[in-house]
Amino acid sequence: MLGQWLDWTLDGKYPIPRLGRFASGTYQLHAPGILEITPSNVRPVAHACVFSAAIHGNETAPVELLGNWLSAIEAGTVTLGAPVLVILGNIPALKAQQRFITTNLNRLFNRELTESGEEPDRARELMSAIDAFYDRHQALPKLHYDLHTAIRGSLYTRFVVEPYAETVIVPEQWQWLAAADMQAVLHQHQHSWTFSHYSKHYHAAQAFTFELGRVAPFGKNDMAALAPMLTLICTLSAGEEPPKKPAQIMTFFQVKHELMRQAEAFSLCFDEDVPNFSRFEPGTCLAKDSVAGDFIVGNTPLHVVFPNSQVEIGARAALLVTPTHTA
Repeated sequence: MLGQWLDWTLDGKYPIPRLGRFASGTYQLHAPGILEITPSNVRPVAHACVFSAAIHGNETAPVELLGNWLSAIEAGTVTLGAPVLVILGNIPALKAQQRFITTNLNRLFNRELTESGEEPDRARELMSAIDAFYDRHQALPKLHYDLHTAIRGSLYTRFVVEPYAETVIVPEQWQWLAAADMQAVLHQHQHSWTFSHYSKHYHAAQAFTFELGRVAPFGKNDMAALAPMLTLICTLSAGEEPPKKPAQIMTFFQVKHELMRQAEAFSLCFDEDVPNFSRFEPGTCLAKDSVAGDFIVGNTPLHVVFPNSQVEIGARAALLVTPTHTA
C-alpha cells in the first residue's frame, strides 16, 4: 500500500477506508498528498518527523527518494520507530511536471496569508496538517526536512538552506547532514515563509530545505548519489540515531543580501546558467533595475545562489552570500 501511495496521489484514486496497518505500525491518508504513519512502538530517541517533497512540481528526485523509503517501510526492511508525516505539496504541478501552476507555493507558508487561489489554499491545508501533527506528538522533538532539487547546476551539488528563526539548530544536526553527503549549508538572514521556515518559526522544529541535485524527469535522477540521504531518512523514521561525520567537511555560507526585482525593466548581468555559489569579485555589476538601479558588488566578493530574472516584480531574483566556515 505505502509503495503505491505516489501513484494513487497522481491518479487521484484513494482507498476506502483511508487507514490501515503494516508490519511495524499504521497509516492514515489525511488528504491528497498527506500521509501519516505511526509506529507500534515509539523508540526512545524518536523525533516527530515531517518529510515533504514536490512543493515545486518539477522536482522529482525527492519524490522517488520518499517512494523508495516508503517501500522499505512496507517491505519491513525498515522498522518504523517514529511518527512521520509525509507530504507531497503541489499535486497539480507534480502531475503537470512544472514548478507551479499559478504562484510559487514555497513563499506562502505564513499564518497571515490573505491570498486566494489553488496554491494559497493548498498552503493553508499543509500548514493545518503540520499544526495537527505536531500537536499530536508534543512530547517528541520536532523535525522537518523539506526535500527539493535545484533548477540549475551547483558548485555544491547537494546543499541545505537553514531558514531564519530563533530556534537554535542542535550540533548533532550538522553532523547528520554531513554524513548524508550534504556539501554546503546556507544560513538565511531573515524570514522567508518557505515550508521549512514554517516549522522552524512556528513550531521550533529542527528544519531545513534540502537541495538534492538538479531537476530531472521521473526515472532520470541519480538515486545512487542520494543513498546517504536515504540512510538518514530511514534511521530517523526508525527512531534511531543517524550516522555522523564532522560538520567541518561542509562549507557554510551566510546570506548577505537578497536581490529583489523592483521593475519591469530588470536584468541580471551574468548568464543565468551559472552554477549556484558562483563567485563575483568587487566592482562587478550583478543586476540592472530601472527602479532600484544597478547592483554592484562592494568590497567583499559575493557568491550567487538561485538566480532567476524571470520572477514577479517584488520577488527575489537571487541570494548573495559569503562563506562563514562555521555552523
